[in-house]
Amino acid sequence: MTQTLEGGTAIGASIPAATTFAAELETTVSEADLVIPNDGCDDQHGERAEAGVSEPSLVLAEQDPSLIQPEFLQTLDAEPVTPEASDHSLPAPGFAGFGLGQELLEGLDALGFREPSPIQKAAIPELLLGRDLVGQAQTGTGKTAAFGLPLLERLDLGQRTPQVLVLTPTRELALQVAEAITSYATRLRGVKVLAIYGGADFRDQIQQLRRGVHIVVGTPGRVMDHMRQSTLDLSGLRSLVLDEADEMLRMGFIDDVEWVLEQLPTERQVVLFSATMPSEIRRISQKYLRDPAEITIRTKAADGRRIRQRYLMVNAPQKIEALERVLEAERSEGTIIFARTKAITLTVAESLEQHGYEVAVLNGDVPQNLRERTIERLRDGRVDVLVATDVAARGLDVERISLVINYDIPFDGEAYVHRIGRTGRAGRNGDAILFLTPRERRFLGGLERATGQPIEPMEVPSNATINQHRLDLMRQRLTERLESPSGSDEERALMAEILQRVTQEQNCSGEALALAALQLSLRGKPLLLEGQENWATPRNPRDRDRLRDGERGRPGDRSPRGGGGTEPADGPPEAHMERFRIEVGWRDRVKPGNIVGAIANEAGLNGRSIGRIRIFDSHSTVDLPRGMPEDVFNGLRSLKVMNRELKISRLPA
Repeated sequence: MTQTLEGGTAIGASIPAATTFAAELETTVSEADLVIPNDGCDDQHGERAEAGVSEPSLVLAEQDPSLIQPEFLQTLDAEPVTPEASDHSLPAPGFAGFGLGQELLEGLDALGFREPSPIQKAAIPELLLGRDLVGQAQTGTGKTAAFGLPLLERLDLGQRTPQVLVLTPTRELALQVAEAITSYATRLRGVKVLAIYGGADFRDQIQQLRRGVHIVVGTPGRVMDHMRQSTLDLSGLRSLVLDEADEMLRMGFIDDVEWVLEQLPTERQVVLFSATMPSEIRRISQKYLRDPAEITIRTKAADGRRIRQRYLMVNAPQKIEALERVLEAERSEGTIIFARTKAITLTVAESLEQHGYEVAVLNGDVPQNLRERTIERLRDGRVDVLVATDVAARGLDVERISLVINYDIPFDGEAYVHRIGRTGRAGRNGDAILFLTPRERRFLGGLERATGQPIEPMEVPSNATINQHRLDLMRQRLTERLESPSGSDEERALMAEILQRVTQEQNCSGEALALAALQLSLRGKPLLLEGQENWATPRNPRDRDRLRDGERGRPGDRSPRGGGGTEPADGPPEAHMERFRIEVGWRDRVKPGNIVGAIANEAGLNGRSIGRIRIFDSHSTVDLPRGMPEDVFNGLRSLKVMNRELKISRLPA
């Protein structure tokens, strides 16, 4: 049987349009059920790993942007079904009609799932019957739930060996699929999902497998390692899922996939999903699948022009200040800022709160009931800025969101599309801004291919731009208040009386009184932004190379040893600089270039942003830009130059 769905509707059938985002993960995942070992053991089969590294930014640096599917069709105009406040009722007959168990239905209700997407409508009934299946669907159409739900329904929780194996081309996708399946099974007690991939501790994975796992999600190389060492027992396997098979072909994993298929039990269910169907993938489906159901989802290309996409290049330590400038300069009714980790969401939110923004946080630590209240506050305007992680914001639909900021670059094209899809809803226009560090520039092309449109460069807003915005905003607020006065008639009469009395007592004009009132509204903060803007200049690689060789590019940067040479003029640092002491000096054979190169690389500064350096026998002083973030400052404390820690400290002004 072959089913073809086009534009979200089955040809020759009446299937309500469902959303691309409705079937995606949108809540936290229980760490007790999702086992993701993370330590340093290299994979033996070509999976690129950083030993002992769990930071997503480093994982991202290993990913090849060319692997993002160039054929990816946009889903930006798909409208999700808005999750309503949870009333603990079962979902509409869309999911209940599949015959799923009560626990799964309750879990879906808690996730806010209401209507299945086209791929789910077509695939779930076939997979519940135990049939093999070939699905051609683009990334982001809800295929994880399409195979995850029926396979969860058919689990035997009493069996300790794996019953489902999902192969994915990358460890990022393995983590994503494992998290999604775990979230679907939140009401199924005892379900164990294990993600295995290169770069994680092999021994920890063995221990988890010995304790008993129902579903394994992994990359081909690491799965083969476990199979060869007999630490992954697939004798009781019931279902194999090949997710993004064309990506595995493109990455050279098809031979590995065939090897795994040949080791599996004769009686098993095989599910293959692929965005495209090259001849090699078609050959595998014909060889290893038995009379499969065939489903093709032809997603209508979205009008991505409704979302203006831009990027700005900024060094990592300057992202917070750049973010504050962007928020000031960009007019936005509501904003979502996407960060990579829970810790970053808290750091960003705290910084913005200090600048007077109404901010809320949405991450994996936020419980479901608080999550719903946070979204409601965002929807009704009590919160203007939401700082969120990908998982926590899945399925979020708030019409007043007009700006999405990718504070951290997402892992892949799918995540990027999901993020920017939070704006431009219901035919409205939206803006999306991507923060890139210089080393992340190479991933830009992959994101452009994912959306099918260019991402335009932009500059960090200048002082002049921000000041003009502040003046315009003040004028706008004054005009709105004149047109729509607030407060009761009695309150306005009392304020008018105060104005009249002050005018008589101080013998001042109405204009002078109005100016005083405006200054009072600023609450002691300056109206106009002043100061240096050198921080916004991206680091020039040639400058970095020159600095690494010890060239400073200007005379008088070091104090002579023993009185010889040229002594720079004494005096305080410049207004926009602070002076620091570091515990390395002439006795350590340090040179100005050593200090500049180390600090520039660690703090992400342009070499020209580092001011005067004076080297003494046992210590040195260096002038750095004022307002250094605390995490950068802490990183410099343990930084070593000439094999000695800097132990940097601020000198009194």
